[in-house]
Amino acid sequence: MNLLPKSTKEFGSAQYWERFFQQRGEKAFEWYGTYLELCGVLHKYIKPRDKVLVVGCGNSELSEQMYDVGYEDLMNIDISEVAINQMRERNADRRPKMSYLLMDMLQMDFKDAQFQVVLDKGTLDAVLTDEEETTLERVDKMFGEIARVLQVGGRYLCFSLAQAHVVKKAVAYFSQEGWMVRIHRVASSEVGEARGQFILPVFVYVMTKFKKIPGSALRILEICADEQDKPVRVESAEQLAEAVRERQDYALLRNQLNKNPSAGHVSLDLYDKDSRKPRYTLHVVDSPSVKPSQDNRFAIFIIPQGRETEWLFGMEEGRKQLAASAGFRRLITVALHRDQHYEGMESIQAELSGKVMELAPPGLPAHQQVPFLSVGGDIGVRTVQHRDTSTMSGEYVIEDVKGDEMCYFRRLIFLSNRNVVQSEARLLSRVPTKGQKKRKKDKKKPVSVSAEASPVSAARTIDKSYLCCEHHKAMVAGLSLLRNPDTLPEAQLAVLVIGLGGGSLPVFIHDYFSQSHVEVVEIDPSMLEVATCWFDFSQGDRMCVHISDGLDYIAKLAAEAPARYDAVMFDVDSKDPTLGMSCPPQAFVEKSFLQKVRTILTPEGVFVLNLVCRDSLLKDSVLAVLKEVFPLLYARRIEGEVNEILFCKLRSEGKLVTSEILESARTLERTLKKPGQAWDSSYVLSDMLKAVRIV
Repeated sequence: MNLLPKSTKEFGSAQYWERFFQQRGEKAFEWYGTYLELCGVLHKYIKPRDKVLVVGCGNSELSEQMYDVGYEDLMNIDISEVAINQMRERNADRRPKMSYLLMDMLQMDFKDAQFQVVLDKGTLDAVLTDEEETTLERVDKMFGEIARVLQVGGRYLCFSLAQAHVVKKAVAYFSQEGWMVRIHRVASSEVGEARGQFILPVFVYVMTKFKKIPGSALRILEICADEQDKPVRVESAEQLAEAVRERQDYALLRNQLNKNPSAGHVSLDLYDKDSRKPRYTLHVVDSPSVKPSQDNRFAIFIIPQGRETEWLFGMEEGRKQLAASAGFRRLITVALHRDQHYEGMESIQAELSGKVMELAPPGLPAHQQVPFLSVGGDIGVRTVQHRDTSTMSGEYVIEDVKGDEMCYFRRLIFLSNRNVVQSEARLLSRVPTKGQKKRKKDKKKPVSVSAEASPVSAARTIDKSYLCCEHHKAMVAGLSLLRNPDTLPEAQLAVLVIGLGGGSLPVFIHDYFSQSHVEVVEIDPSMLEVATCWFDFSQGDRMCVHISDGLDYIAKLAAEAPARYDAVMFDVDSKDPTLGMSCPPQAFVEKSFLQKVRTILTPEGVFVLNLVCRDSLLKDSVLAVLKEVFPLLYARRIEGEVNEILFCKLRSEGKLVTSEILESARTLERTLKKPGQAWDSSYVLSDMLKAVRIV
């Protein structure tokens, strides 16, 4: 028996509903939930003594169940004579005070201001099936009649699936009439979703009638994202619609996870209710290869603060590896956002438990204990030391985070790309020099840290012997491709670095190649301030920074002088997020510009390029251009990252086989290690070049 209409327009037809209820018989038809599923919202907005008009009542049991709990002043209307007769006969003796009338809600016979509540469960959705002119005219009549029969202060409660065109029309009409508009998520509709009745969540529009004030532009628009939430005021109808759409997208995501647990990468942000800023980022990772058991179906992994950028947590492949090694069929990783306060693991667990259980795999028992995991059992430490805005790079933060083995790291993060660490340095606890006593704790009120009162000169110092970034380690190792690596540390090397960041790369070269002269070109003056104040960078006789566009600076050098640099290094990011290459900007790998780079290199020099390119076709074209300009090209892929370091030489005759490259690297490392100067024992130059290949 097919009860669906041939077209949605039939939903507004009395003939369709006559046939519908004749074929269905006396079995109740419940749109969008039963009384038990909706009673939380109904009791919130309807008082037992209110006069209530139910429009489009059909043969729903909702009015009967409301009557039985004390709502006796109920008037029900419908355009189906079959439905009205059924309901009159069913309730004549048991509910004598309740009325059923055959009436068209577009033209009602009631007096003005007769009711305090108009209740609509799915009727508006049945009428407003499209945005054709005739449909919108019918809806205007419906809204006009509802407004007429409601008292000032009365409410129109409309349960709806909140399709975009329905929200648009309802909000526009009633807000323009000066009514308060609130859209309330019906939390109990989760029951309907679980039964597979519908995927989209149910909302109730709560339209409160205010006396219209001529000339007033005041509009009150509110959203309750969940049944127990407090209303949140929004500024526009667009924001209200967006809030509804977010809940619908979330419901679709849950449905996707339930129907296809291995659907691929799924992520979402959870926002702080007060600040409306992201508080948690969740990634759902399914591992079908893990053999299921009662105890390994589901777990939550809290990523320690500041470590969300690490490959294991920040990349999809890393999270897959984490889930597989943890041994759970479904793992949700949770990243904690900066500028949010967290009490500890227990408070996070209490805050997240309800939400993450909504993302549990299908069939998980409702009361099963789900483990919360982390590294070392804590939530990590993140301290934002400074924030500012660069005219070129936008808003940025300097933050200190705790890594493995109680080491602390200082990071520069551009908030336009908050999951990428722009620069990083390891911090050392400050050790008093000989004869210097430790200062007693200052009992005065502590001074807040700022750029003028840098922590570099306070509790901790930068460990300049430690290169945090793998690509920096590879770039330095590439200097072993120069001639005579055994004499390089004492040679008067001329090095040009494009891109300063925190300054770790040029500082390392300056300190370990003791006779080198390092020039750095940085387009953003804010970065020089950041490097100086927060990463202990300083200029001197052998180190200078030019505030200039690298393109212009190299073009100027190529035009006015012969070859002068033993090494030119590009470590500069692109500000254009639309390209598939985030480092360097595309202009830096154009053939005409690369020929200028070639001009300023000495005959035995090396050009080192940090290439970050996700577009395989674009990457191939970059490599092709590089090979046209530089006859000899080595490439070294950074494991677990997109970075690939390219070492470009002017002469193909000097090609080295892998064993020769590794021996040169070992020789250079031996000469760099000097008595009394710290060296990171984990940094092995030859290891950085083992995977080098000739392009």
